Amino acid sequence: MKRLKAFFTLTLLGGLAVVLPLTIFLVIFQWLFVMVTGVIQPLTDWLTAHADVNELMADMIVVATIIGVCFAIGLLVKTGIGRWLHSVFDKSLSKLAPGYRMIRELVSQFLGSDDSASVFNGKVCKARIYGADNPVAVTAIVTDEYESNGQAIYTVFVPTAPIPSSGMVYHLPLDCVELLPNITVEAAMRTVIACGTGSKILSS
Repeated sequence: MKRLKAFFTLTLLGGLAVVLPLTIFLVIFQWLFVMVTGVIQPLTDWLTAHADVNELMADMIVVATIIGVCFAIGLLVKTGIGRWLHSVFDKSLSKLAPGYRMIRELVSQFLGSDDSASVFNGKVCKARIYGADNPVAVTAIVTDEYESNGQAIYTVFVPTAPIPSSGMVYHLPLDCVELLPNITVEAAMRTVIACGTGSKILSS
């Protein structure tokens, strides 16, 4: 009876391990689809009213048009004139809407744009946040380096498990930071998401 119960439990868990990720992905995809189509609904309504297309086709056309416009703007800002126009627009909007700069910096961090140091461009390290002599270390990403009172300082981001998008920022002297040059940020983040599982790759 115990073997049958164990077999049933393990089989059920194995099935859930396959089905749950797919279900969560589909739920997130549906949520994003509903959100995007809701935002572009006025454009979709206009297109269906003036062209012989159904709503789904109109959604696809509008999304493709938006992607094309974003690509064209991306090409424009790579030119000298485009950079100047973007700089003028950015400064003007920052003065008119103070919250715009914060949103722009958050988006730049997320996308890892050239004018912002994304966390995914950082260096993986073990950070001793309680002092160099304390054996306790945490998985961290070096996001910046600077000098303070003649001393070199590392700014590190310590992600929380299992959601690494949140965490704490510490400013530590060099002797509190052990760089792990052979470990990628993606690999370190996988150990955080897994609540520490696979952390042996961080051993030096």
